[in-house]
Amino acid sequence: MSGSGNGAAAGAADAVALTVLGPSGALDLLVPAGASAHDVALEYAAQAGVSAPPTIHTRVGDPLAPDATLESAGIGAGSLVVALAESAARPTVTGRRRRATTGPAPRQSPPGALSVLWFCVSTAAALLAGWFASQQEPSEQRTATVVLLGVAAAIGVLPVGRYAAHRILAAPAFAAAAAFVVAWDPAPERLPTIVGVAALTGAVTAAVARALDRHSEEALRVWVSVGIGVFVVTCGAALLDLRPQVAWAVLLVAAMLAARFVPMLAIDVPDQFLIDLERLAVTAWSARDRPTGRRGRIVVPPRAVEVVAVRGTRIVTASSAAILAVTVVSAPLLLATATQRPDALGARCLVGFAGCSLLFVARTYRHVAARALLRVAGLVCGLALLVLLFDVLQTDTLLVVGILAVVVAALLLLVSVALGRGWRSAWWSRRGEVAESVCGSFAVGSLVVAVGLFRQLWELTG
Repeated sequence: MSGSGNGAAAGAADAVALTVLGPSGALDLLVPAGASAHDVALEYAAQAGVSAPPTIHTRVGDPLAPDATLESAGIGAGSLVVALAESAARPTVTGRRRRATTGPAPRQSPPGALSVLWFCVSTAAALLAGWFASQQEPSEQRTATVVLLGVAAAIGVLPVGRYAAHRILAAPAFAAAAAFVVAWDPAPERLPTIVGVAALTGAVTAAVARALDRHSEEALRVWVSVGIGVFVVTCGAALLDLRPQVAWAVLLVAAMLAARFVPMLAIDVPDQFLIDLERLAVTAWSARDRPTGRRGRIVVPPRAVEVVAVRGTRIVTASSAAILAVTVVSAPLLLATATQRPDALGARCLVGFAGCSLLFVARTYRHVAARALLRVAGLVCGLALLVLLFDVLQTDTLLVVGILAVVVAALLLLVSVALGRGWRSAWWSRRGEVAESVCGSFAVGSLVVAVGLFRQLWELTG
């Protein structure tokens, strides 16, 4: 076996040129093709003046057995191998094993879709418990229900456990249900105030949960905003001595408009990613030179983009759930309270156009959960309207024909969209925008009739 200085004497056919990178630096060796890793280690030790032969590793760090030949390891001419001393090679393996065994315990996987379903069911059960308990006479069972709902809300806001992120979101519903039972009064005109008190209680509970921990901060912020908004509308209508239908009509219109404007407010990009402050500081009167080249440009880190996207997704999803909740409450109550002739017509038009607007807005959402929630809200409006008109359909033949014509036209529209490219088509997308604008405009116009303004004007002039 000979070093690099004797390379001319070795035959090119039965020799392999290697570069060995070791503690003494890189060394070029010319070894026989059938040499083993131990032979290479001995030759490197002799050439580099190392007392003990090192351990030979591949260029990626895999150790070679001492009796393994270069051919069997796939090492050919011009390859690079690494020589490590025994004292340096062993601690690397043991240290790696120690890190693998004594490292921090792996994090638990975050709660998934089953956890979301479970807490949604628990929220619905809490609301139903509050409703049925409020319909009973004051008794020990009613008091026990209020206590259990309050204790569940108090435990739910504690940021403890794996499912704290989802449990915190369900806690305000338990508190709102308990407040609904306590504030219940059978008088129909007091129902908006009772709902407002329950919503404010849920908002306070969400604020407490947000103060204790930062889990699901975006959804808790939506809880607080919607709860305060509902309280202001309902109690404001009561203080102004307005009919209950005014509060429900305003809430329904607000939910319809929120479906359009929430995505615009959800994405909040930091200003430093949108404005180059260095270039903005260079003006005509400034003595500074305008920066040139690529160094003055702003580079947005991918992590920042991911944070903004995730935050926007949570806000949109939570807002869609709030829109569904407000719609489920306000649409049926508006139809139930607006009973006089002009008001009833405006209320029916408002519920119908608001439901259609929500369905058209849902097509613009790319998030699956948010789109499904908005579609359910639109269908709830349509279902409430059909239930109200069920008795009228049995007696008014002309109205039956008109409603059947509208239903058939809607089915034909859905079939046409499904057979084509859907809302991705430019043609259908433009028609969808126009239909959404028309439904929203008619819903806002119907608000004037639904709140009873026309009827009051007629009564004053009559």
